[in-house]
Amino acid sequence: MRSFLPERSRKPGEAFARFLFGRRARRRWIHLILGGALAMPYVLVGEVVVGPATDSRYVFNSFPLQLVSFAVGLPLAAVTALFPLTRPMSVAGVRALCGVDGDRLADGPPRTWAARRRTVGWFTLHLGFGGIISGMSLAVPPFAAVLVVLPLVAGLRGSRLGLPEVLDHTWALALSPVAGVVTLIALAACAAAGGNLLARWAPALLGPTPEDRLAAAERRAADLAVRNRLPRELHDSVGHALSAVTLQASAARRVLDTDPDFVREALAAIEDTTRRTVGELDAVLGVLREGDEEKEPTSPTLADDLDGLLRRTRAGGLQVTATVEVNPDALHPLVSREAYRIVQEGLSNALRHAGARTPVTLLITGGGKQLEIVTTNPTATGVPRPGGGHGLRGIADRARLLGGTSEAGPVDGVWRLTVRLPLEGTP
Repeated sequence: MRSFLPERSRKPGEAFARFLFGRRARRRWIHLILGGALAMPYVLVGEVVVGPATDSRYVFNSFPLQLVSFAVGLPLAAVTALFPLTRPMSVAGVRALCGVDGDRLADGPPRTWAARRRTVGWFTLHLGFGGIISGMSLAVPPFAAVLVVLPLVAGLRGSRLGLPEVLDHTWALALSPVAGVVTLIALAACAAAGGNLLARWAPALLGPTPEDRLAAAERRAADLAVRNRLPRELHDSVGHALSAVTLQASAARRVLDTDPDFVREALAAIEDTTRRTVGELDAVLGVLREGDEEKEPTSPTLADDLDGLLRRTRAGGLQVTATVEVNPDALHPLVSREAYRIVQEGLSNALRHAGARTPVTLLITGGGKQLEIVTTNPTATGVPRPGGGHGLRGIADRARLLGGTSEAGPVDGVWRLTVRLPLEGTP
């Protein structure tokens, strides 16, 4: 039957019912029950202590001794809460059951003693509230059920259930169902209030400390650094490959009928370049597909592929004279990787802006504290055209991230790119 009560008159009752029995209240009640379950081992230890101390063999049958055992067990729970995994476990429970915004809670073990003390406070409160509500949840519903059915089942009145003597009166017997319902509502109210208090205290006791926020900021910065590096890897790898393949194909087309040996060499270089580039592209895209920004994509290094890079570049018609005065195998892997990309981009710029048959000089030297990479080619054709790509900017970014420097521009009639990377203190 449709209710004709106005909307405003129904709202307070609905809000109260939702507060007691709504989905959030039920989940918080479960959270309290879990706290009571976690408290049970400590209560049992407390009974082992309280029994001999009171010369009692029946601690479990004595409600006051049970309370004393509970009070003895809570300090033991506080001590165990000092273990690092207590906070992640507690945070997971709060996020899943208490309806607290996850951003207001900390991730991972506590990093300071202040955070550990707050975790101890939370764990003790959770087990304390949970033990009380769990005990009430076990004892109150059966008692309330007996009160509700007592007027209907005459056999219960004469049984040894420990019912109050007041229920022998007719008026009390008539009111016992109401008392039973009120008792259940009181239990739900206690559980809802306890769950609401814990949910309010959770951000203060389990929230991130300044150290946690700093660690999270560092993780985000590292993720952003990797995300920014992936486009550079794609630009340097694919951009160089396209420039080299275009020039190699153009040179082969011009001498197709007169120099078949050069054509075969150019086609082999195109095949090698595209195969390597596809492999690097798959590695970078694999990181993006897996969503693991902390994973480093496989990248070539000076030790792995400097000779191959020079060979493929020369096959495109660029006249490269290379002098390497450092052992690539002795370089730090990070320096070797970034140096390879810098050399690759320097040669790619010469290919892209100077064209084939351009003489390019590459000099790689390593002193005691820095690695120097110098690339030179004629100024007239080496200056990047307006609106060009981001090659020089990418080189500068790579050098700066390692604490190095880069310079590019016309010097004494040639276009010179100079990059210096530190060899000491490399992360």
